Amino acid sequence: MPLDIVTVPCLSDNYAYIVKGPDGIAVIDAPEAEPLIAALDQRGWTPDVIMITHHHHDHVGGVAQLREKYRCKVAGPEAEAHKLPELDMALEPGTYGGEGEGLCEVIAVPGHTLGHVAFHYPQAGYVFTADSLMAFGCGRIFEGTPEMMWDSLSTLAALNPDTIVCSGHEYTASNAAFAQTIDPENDALISRTQMITAARAKGQPTAQVPLSLELQTNPFLRAGQPLVKKAMNMQDATDLEVFTEIRARKDKF
Repeated sequence: MPLDIVTVPCLSDNYAYIVKGPDGIAVIDAPEAEPLIAALDQRGWTPDVIMITHHHHDHVGGVAQLREKYRCKVAGPEAEAHKLPELDMALEPGTYGGEGEGLCEVIAVPGHTLGHVAFHYPQAGYVFTADSLMAFGCGRIFEGTPEMMWDSLSTLAALNPDTIVCSGHEYTASNAAFAQTIDPENDALISRTQMITAARAKGQPTAQVPLSLELQTNPFLRAGQPLVKKAMNMQDATDLEVFTEIRARKDKF
């Protein structure tokens, strides 16, 4: 049974996801309850579990209302349990659950927060990355270090390139504009930026993209590429040093 995935816009620029698979229905992050309730009720679905990636309010603000309405369980990273709504299941990296296309792996992706996790469905070919790997970008480093974030991005970059990356914010247009300041001669980046502009003009979400395209166009994943190092005049720098400089420039962009 293939996964049925619904992308739900929340707040001003967040995304939550509803994943219906052979083991039931999961909500991945809950920035606010009302849009998720509307999407669930429209389909006649009742969630079995809310799966939280990290503790920031714009990813958990709707948890209490959803739990009260649907009596569903709540799962999230054990490392952030003290900062999260009460958890029924505290998840450790490396944990697996489900079967078939519903098989889900918990991946540690610290950097944005210390306990941030991603949810990887290897057989279905999806990974839900929230504020770690984003379309054309990555999250700000609020609690971790550049080394942590680079290691997290490297872990995600090593997944099957056909994997669809579903991130937590509609930051794609601004991320694309920044990416062109780092990698200005990247034809794939330029072409993708044009597609993003057209999609956003139609109100279409753009934060769900094959990893293969991120590897071609996301400057944070390309910090080790000679062309990027040359464009930044950092030919002799380590990959981590280049990544750190890219993140610093993005923070000022």
